[in-house]
Amino acid sequence: MPAQLARIVAHLTSRRPGDDSRWRLGLGNPGRTVVAGFAAGLVVGTVLLMLPVARTGPGGATPLEALFTATSALCVTGLAVVDTATYWTPFGQVTILALIQVGGFGIMTLASLLGLLISRRLGLGSRIVAAAETKSVGLGDVRTVLLGVAKISLTVEAVTALVLTVRFATAYDHPVGTSLWLGVFHAVSAFNNAGFALFSDNLVGFAADPWICLPIAVAVILGGLGFPVIMELLRRRTRPRRWSVHTRLTLLMTAVLLVGGTVFMTVAEWGNPQTLGALDPAGRLLAGFFQAVMPRTAGFNSVDIGSMNTGTLLGTDVLMFIGGGSAGTAGGIKVGTFAVLLVAIVAELRAAPDAEIFDRRLSPTAVRQALAVALLSVAAVVASTITIAMTSTYTLDQILYEVVSAFATVGLSTGITADLSPGHQLILVVLMFAGRLGPVTLASALVLREQNRLFRRPEGRPLIG
Repeated sequence: MPAQLARIVAHLTSRRPGDDSRWRLGLGNPGRTVVAGFAAGLVVGTVLLMLPVARTGPGGATPLEALFTATSALCVTGLAVVDTATYWTPFGQVTILALIQVGGFGIMTLASLLGLLISRRLGLGSRIVAAAETKSVGLGDVRTVLLGVAKISLTVEAVTALVLTVRFATAYDHPVGTSLWLGVFHAVSAFNNAGFALFSDNLVGFAADPWICLPIAVAVILGGLGFPVIMELLRRRTRPRRWSVHTRLTLLMTAVLLVGGTVFMTVAEWGNPQTLGALDPAGRLLAGFFQAVMPRTAGFNSVDIGSMNTGTLLGTDVLMFIGGGSAGTAGGIKVGTFAVLLVAIVAELRAAPDAEIFDRRLSPTAVRQALAVALLSVAAVVASTITIAMTSTYTLDQILYEVVSAFATVGLSTGITADLSPGHQLILVVLMFAGRLGPVTLASALVLREQNRLFRRPEGRPLIG
């Protein structure tokens, strides 16, 4: 027995060819590296927005204004404590746009892409970091994923920007330069699901304009699908039967949420004179669809969110919490996570031995991970909501809406963001940061080192329910 134990210890502590000692010691954990990269980007963005040249008024932005805006942009959220259109100079707006783009790519993905373009090869450590950010299936796929991220992002943003630029120039008499800037900014903000707009009322002034709302909505949907899904659709667009379970689940849940959300929003707000009720029937349908897309998780709004019915706000909370697809620009717990939980619940109700969908058995590990993500997310939302509710005078539906919007990196607001106390705004900053990185990624980044067990304890079965 001692000899066997010695061999096990020697195997665990030996350095094999290609091993990185820093990796085995936990210093190269990809989760912590991603968190550190985002934190560094946040510091840079905050400093840039504090410069006097970034603000239209005298002096620079306050540290809290700069921190909140930088976090919202880098975490592609869209919540704002100041008016993006009037408070920031062109330099400040360009900084926000750059943070949105970097946040959409993922700091580690962008860094790995730059390294790939320069050296044409990636080391093992860089591949693992990129895989942690892009949710790549295998290390061999990272090169393809990185190039795919760049091509897909730039293509969608360029097409969307072109349509918006032409519309702004021809229908709203903006100069060509202004139209181009408006088109590019809103295209990047849309595809990266950020929700920042260069109009003080966001997109309320374009609620009935399909040439503005639909291109932005399409860009949001594509960004929310996730890069693995888009890349698989491009590779196997004529062979849907060979699509992966992840792609099928994402497309199915996206369609269900878009259709269900559109019906819900349109019916719930049809007679509200302060929202959809102020538009003609065609405009109501367009605005209903637009507001069903945005909680997934873009943050643009074409109607006044603060004037919505309480039931509509609660329904939007659910859509925001679910979010969009994994490894994309959307937030929330992700539609894949939600679908896995639904399938597991159905399997349990049917007393089935396994959770199955699309002729595939879901891995128990996937079910545990989905449960962990959902419960950690619920805990973060509940704790933050209680904290703010106990120390503010706003209603529960307003506070819950704000908290879910921050954690799910949506950016929709009932209009109370700028009026919250500094302490409450800092809570939203933490929620945006944690929501962008994901509860599991953030938690794993804080763990000093992983623990591997060579044994399993006897099974126990506590009473449930």
